[in-house]
Amino acid sequence: MADDELEGAAPKQKGKPKHRSKKKAAAAVDESELLTVPDGWKEPAFTREDNPKGLLEESSFATLFPKYREAYLKECWPLVQKALSEHYVNAALDLIEGSMTVTTTKKTFDPYAIIRARDLIKLLARSVPFEQAVRILQDDVACDIIKIGTLVRKRDTFIKRRGRLLGPKGSTLKALELLTNCYIMVQGNTVSALGPFSGLKEVRKVVLDTMKNIHPIYNIKTLMIKRELAKDPELRSQSWERFLPKFKRKNLKKRKEPKKKNTKKEYTPFPPPQPESQVDKELASGEYFLKERQKKRKRVEEIKAKQADALKKRQEERNKAFIPPKEKPAVKTKKASTEKKIDIEAIKEKVKNAKKKKLGALPVEEVKLKMAADEKKKKKK
Repeated sequence: MADDELEGAAPKQKGKPKHRSKKKAAAAVDESELLTVPDGWKEPAFTREDNPKGLLEESSFATLFPKYREAYLKECWPLVQKALSEHYVNAALDLIEGSMTVTTTKKTFDPYAIIRARDLIKLLARSVPFEQAVRILQDDVACDIIKIGTLVRKRDTFIKRRGRLLGPKGSTLKALELLTNCYIMVQGNTVSALGPFSGLKEVRKVVLDTMKNIHPIYNIKTLMIKRELAKDPELRSQSWERFLPKFKRKNLKKRKEPKKKNTKKEYTPFPPPQPESQVDKELASGEYFLKERQKKRKRVEEIKAKQADALKKRQEERNKAFIPPKEKPAVKTKKASTEKKIDIEAIKEKVKNAKKKKLGALPVEEVKLKMAADEKKKKKK
């Protein structure tokens, strides 16, 4: 009976993992559906009903602005105060210190309103016009201020790469704005971007790549392809790596090779052999055992041998002046050949014929042919 019970229990144990796998698959499907945002969906706005009691503490932010922005901020400050008063945030402009301050009030109910107000004054300080900067107060708009001043060492290189980001007559920047749905402002050592979160992410990538010497046109091409792929609902859940272009870096300038190449010697743990001293050399040649007189005599003989060689060479140089140069062999002049005789009579006849002819007159044969042709025409008539 025990064996029968064990046999019957076995299929029940096998059936459990199948049921679990089905549950996991269903959960995975549900998660993928949850990750996709429905078209046209918007997050509901934050109202006073969500926070009826307001804020407990007062928060404030301040930022400095450059001197050249003073006149513009002075003009548009009433508009800034009006826009912030709708969110119950106070704004103050200090022209003496050159700063802008935003603070919350007792009526402020949105805790994120002060953060948006802080971003607004930051954008105004970075030369963004008020018409664009005021969009930061909307729920679906964010901003990003990218610092590019410290990314490149040389000032000339930095200016060139910043100009590359703008493009000829601002065409590259305009293309980037259209593809990312963001407003971009390049000013000094910063790039200010204003738009949706997905667009800001792409703008930051393009700006940083441009500063790393990657031309923005490559990223613009990639963004254009991504824009077309996003229109296809079937490709939303698939990887786009196969469609995107892959650009390879080309180093055109090659490093100049040095004329003299220093080849490193193979490393050996043993030190080099010690050079022979003068005593060692004398011992090897046997001079060490000679007497002082013999050494002196040997030195004198060596000096005399050197002098004899030098005298011999000098004598040879002097004798070179007395050696006559080799004479060139005399070239025999050929006598004029008298075999070809000049026909004087033929020359005379040619001269006579030339005298008879008038300058520009036709030859005799041509005149006869012309006369015959005229007579034929007359007969026909």
